[in-house]
Amino acid sequence: MRLANKRVIALVDHDFEDLELWYPILRLQEEGATVHLIGPRAKQTYIGKYGVPAESDFGFKDLQASAGNYDGILVPGGWAPDQLRRYPEVLQYIQEMDKAKKVIGQICHAGWVLISADVLKGKKVTSTPGIKDDMTNAGATWVDEPVVVDGHLISSRRPPDLPPYMKAFTDKLAE
Repeated sequence: MRLANKRVIALVDHDFEDLELWYPILRLQEEGATVHLIGPRAKQTYIGKYGVPAESDFGFKDLQASAGNYDGILVPGGWAPDQLRRYPEVLQYIQEMDKAKKVIGQICHAGWVLISADVLKGKKVTSTPGIKDDMTNAGATWVDEPVVVDGHLISSRRPPDLPPYMKAFTDKLAE
């Protein structure tokens, strides 16, 4: 399995987009990666927009998620990103991953987290069209494509784009 030695953070909070959390996790696990769900509190169940639960492995304050400990981070969409971006630890994870050029995946409304982490200036990205203005106001160049790869940043628009999004994410993680 090409991702057998890779470790990835998947951020979680209530009202995540169910497919945008679980499809990436399952794809990464199929390729052998270890994925840790990290939410506001450890061992808490968070419920997605459509009722699918996800239990966190660690809480934000419990984990020393320095870029050296993980190879990538996934930010799901839904309404969870509006909450996730309010945690200083989450913004720190994103900033550390960005500085270390670790793979960062964001889909749909997840761009809000990267905006708050201030890592989008000069980047080419996509997202749900609903936050296009937010992305461009953060200094990014927004395009309407299923997946955009700009260095270590992988972005996508919505659930129908999950197959090309995860192909790009897993390919980048395997490099």
